Amino acid sequence: MIKSIPLNKLVQSPRNVRRHNDPAADAELKASIAARGLLQNLIVRPATKGKFEVEAGERRRRAMLALAEEKLLARDHEVTCLVLEDSAEAALETSLAENFHRLAMNPADEAQAFAALVSGGAAVEEVARRFGLTVRFVEGRLRLATLAPVVFEALASGQITLDIAKAFGATSDQDIQTRVFDQVSSGYYAPNPDSVRRMVLSGTVRGSDPRARLVGRDAYIAAGGRIERELFDNDDSESWVDVALLESLAAAKMEEQAKALAAEQGLAWVKPTLDPYASHDLVEGLVRLPAEPAPLTDAELARLDELDASYDEHAAILEDEDSAEEAVAAAEAAIEAIERECQEIRARPPVIAPELKAEAGMVLVLSRDGTPVLQPVFYGERQAEPTEADDGIQVVAGEEGSDRRRTTLSKRLVDELAMQRRDVLALHVASDPGLALDIMVFTLADADTHDWRARPSTTLRAPVPAGPIIGFEAKDAPASSALAE
Repeated sequence: MIKSIPLNKLVQSPRNVRRHNDPAADAELKASIAARGLLQNLIVRPATKGKFEVEAGERRRRAMLALAEEKLLARDHEVTCLVLEDSAEAALETSLAENFHRLAMNPADEAQAFAALVSGGAAVEEVARRFGLTVRFVEGRLRLATLAPVVFEALASGQITLDIAKAFGATSDQDIQTRVFDQVSSGYYAPNPDSVRRMVLSGTVRGSDPRARLVGRDAYIAAGGRIERELFDNDDSESWVDVALLESLAAAKMEEQAKALAAEQGLAWVKPTLDPYASHDLVEGLVRLPAEPAPLTDAELARLDELDASYDEHAAILEDEDSAEEAVAAAEAAIEAIERECQEIRARPPVIAPELKAEAGMVLVLSRDGTPVLQPVFYGERQAEPTEADDGIQVVAGEEGSDRRRTTLSKRLVDELAMQRRDVLALHVASDPGLALDIMVFTLADADTHDWRARPSTTLRAPVPAGPIIGFEAKDAPASSALAE
């Protein structure tokens, strides 16, 4: 039976199956209800003292309670509910079905919906506010709506991921998007966002490209690759036309090299990339493991002693005012060679503790000369988020009089709090010249005596920081407003 029930008569059901919430998603739901009202009724069951327990729709109830706290809804606001009269077991099953069969919107559907609102006259900022989203998120979905039809349909059908669709959006030329999509669809390996982004931004590849140097001209041609060459072109300036094929061959070669290095080094894994660096996406979810430079051998220590003695001999020639110009020039050249050799000896590769090595991994990048190179950094899997029993950051949710339930903070909220904590620190440094001077002197001394392979003693830096969340601005936070002043 459908019935209107005052908000203050609705209470949480102990049988509701949802136990964990996402603060960011809850904020979006709250904004939606504030803008358009409740679009879906709650499912409730009669309780004692004229109350009704919410079997399905607890997030909606909490959102309306939050709006009531802000005086945007009356505490006795009438809520449309479907009242169940069946057993507690049936109510539990109803709650499970209502949550279990819910399906998140496809990004393509979101893009079309936002595009329709904007074409109808709504501003991007207004759409973001009405749905509790960031302006950047809405702009990103609107960008998806302008993808080439074949790419957009692939996103809608699940043929490509959202990250790959965003990579196609690196160019606004739909013809290029279509051509690259056709190439990767008929390729021999699954494309990744980085490779798609490179392909849409460059129609052909030079013979001097690192991927071309890695694969080799003969192997590329043998696999069916085409090369276009102008009159004055050489091997470096000629154009390799089949970029998708080249990407496939290069990726396969890097994958083969990564497996060989993992076995040779005794590592759990080696991740290959065709970039000359480890991108954020590649190492997302990983943490750096502690490592120390490899110890010097007895022969290397002996050689360093010899070089030190030779250095002193040549330095004495430079300090002697009666030394001939030829002798001074020879001494300067010798000292330069000694310093170079000492630096090469001391530049040791990092070594990880044996107990960590079995779980550790490294990233294999492609240098600009086309040589696969292992980055001197060890990575491990990030530890699982703390559970309710762990000593992690937790927040207590629930209204007065109800069971107080502990839930961990969402990653986005943790990142937002971290950015605001950074602003608080920046504010203190900016408003205390003595502290700022102390930090500067300490940082200079630390940098001068610090081994570049180890972690620095301070992470404070002067450039404008880049936060983990793009587009987030806590304009109403006291630290942010004070820092702006």
